[in-house]
Amino acid sequence: MSELANTKKMKPLNKYLSDVGDLAFGCMGLGGGWDQNPVADNEIKQAHQVIDTALESGINLFDHADIYTFGKAEKTFGHVLAERPELRQKMYIQSKCGIRFSDESGPKRYDFSKQWINSSVDNILSRLNTEYLDILMLHRPDPLMELDEVANTLLALKNSGKVRHFGVSNMQYQQMAYLQSAMDTPLVNNQIEISLAKLDWLESGVLVGNSQGNNINFAAGTLEYCQTNNVQIQA
Repeated sequence: MSELANTKKMKPLNKYLSDVGDLAFGCMGLGGGWDQNPVADNEIKQAHQVIDTALESGINLFDHADIYTFGKAEKTFGHVLAERPELRQKMYIQSKCGIRFSDESGPKRYDFSKQWINSSVDNILSRLNTEYLDILMLHRPDPLMELDEVANTLLALKNSGKVRHFGVSNMQYQQMAYLQSAMDTPLVNNQIEISLAKLDWLESGVLVGNSQGNNINFAAGTLEYCQTNNVQIQA
């Protein structure tokens, strides 16, 4: 199926999620387009087919974010789980929060405040029709992050049973290390722009000391930090 083009090749998750498969299915394309149209029946039918095909192929990690198709990707996926709740025990679900669209409070921005993280998780769980996330990922760095507030918020989410593990997306290693310094639970993954068409992650190491690498937009040391600290790198 064409939807499988969205899968991401990965190493198995670390010891905390040892039975996750080698591929994840990226759910950004579910739910129709980036518009305010309601989720249609044919999109729910497609989601059933996608999930069945993925599970039959050994893909049991499904990647979401609260912003994907303005929440419709999660809502479409949640329709499937509402109709077939037995599927939840066969899969791992990760989602992301922290990106806010423009609203009455301000322009598009990143927000790691306690209020926003908590409300985001509650809304994610509601849309997905699940009681917990296997992994919650902070989507992009928030330059105004209050470290202790974030760490305490994540700890409370874990203790409540709403989230089992935590990760990040699009963070460099210094940002990960800073966040990890206040957390008792380990960050398990980092989803970054890696592909055969996006080679900054490779060239940042290959072109050390070479003027051809002056314009590379990738923080050197991020891959090594993740490998050293057992953080799965997701493409």
